Amino acid sequence: MKAFQDYYPDEVSYCYGCGRLNEHGLQIKSYWEGDEAVCIYQPRPYHMAVPGYVYGGLIASLIDCHGTGTAAAAMYRAQGRAMDTEPPLRFLTASLHVDYLKPTPIDRPLELRARVKEIKGRKVIVSIDLLAHDEVCARGEIVTVQVPDELMARIMGGAASDPS
Repeated sequence: MKAFQDYYPDEVSYCYGCGRLNEHGLQIKSYWEGDEAVCIYQPRPYHMAVPGYVYGGLIASLIDCHGTGTAAAAMYRAQGRAMDTEPPLRFLTASLHVDYLKPTPIDRPLELRARVKEIKGRKVIVSIDLLAHDEVCARGEIVTVQVPDELMARIMGGAASDPS
């Protein structure tokens, strides 16, 4: 099964969090599991805040990119379209809120579970729980907006530059 991010056109696949073409990035992968979008990510030792625990910026990045990917997948679903159809749908973060509920251990995979709260026009709101060993360590909400058509046309028409 292909991840949401595997459907992104090359021109928009360089994001640090979710870009499959960014060899230095996180390269997260998100999938539908019923009405929830799920992402599993194993933090690396360099994602440490203090010994044994994940840096909060990584948690925010995971919530952010899993949320924008979920927003795109949800909009494709709402439009009754497959994710490989044209024009491509991509979303940007308008607002990101993260509540850090407890320290997040670095020694186990993190599970992100996202639920779509609202789709209205070009806006999608997604709620995300980040769990470690079945315990919710952080909770986030992201308000996303669809990339404007003019900007998407400019991006898709221009040559992608390799960030390395």
